[in-house]
Amino acid sequence: MARYTGPKTKIARKFGEPIFGPDRILEKKNYPPGQHGVNKRRKKLSEYGTQLKEKQKAKYIYGVLERQFRNMFQKAASSKGITGVELLQLLESRLDNVVFRLGIAPSRPSARQLVSHCHITVNGNVVNIPSYIVKPGELIGVREKSKSLEVISNSLSGRHTAFPWLEWDGTSLTGKFISKPEREQIPENIREQLIVELYSK
Repeated sequence: MARYTGPKTKIARKFGEPIFGPDRILEKKNYPPGQHGVNKRRKKLSEYGTQLKEKQKAKYIYGVLERQFRNMFQKAASSKGITGVELLQLLESRLDNVVFRLGIAPSRPSARQLVSHCHITVNGNVVNIPSYIVKPGELIGVREKSKSLEVISNSLSGRHTAFPWLEWDGTSLTGKFISKPEREQIPENIREQLIVELYSK
């Protein structure tokens, strides 16, 4: 499946925030990319343009393509909860995102690669589908043969952020997905209501 592999700083500058993680270039050039840079006069975005931009930002952050994103929105819309919050909870429940949140991988693309290459287990069984939706109570671990991988050990050594909806056991390299995160617990700067309004047109 196609994934965005272009320059990440350019995309981060487009949205005006480090959506792929800390970026020193973004600190120096805190204006949109383009030939004329900071001096270019930019038209005010329309309501549709603002909504579309928010959807694109969410897709870039979680590394999801349009068809998958739309399917997740439809699933969120058919649930009993608030559609925007349900959408973010589904995105946070993706296996590649959970692997990233647990600190097993340094980034979501790296987490997606670990899952695809059969290094990650769910309840003891190898799962190689990054879009797999993790359910509350399930255990996410590192395959026994993969525990010595440099990318995993380096990522775990720099692990410092803990999330209240996840539990981590550093001895067995296993994490537990306790529950779906509450909206205020999700750190991503996404205005999900704009995405709901876009798809509701």
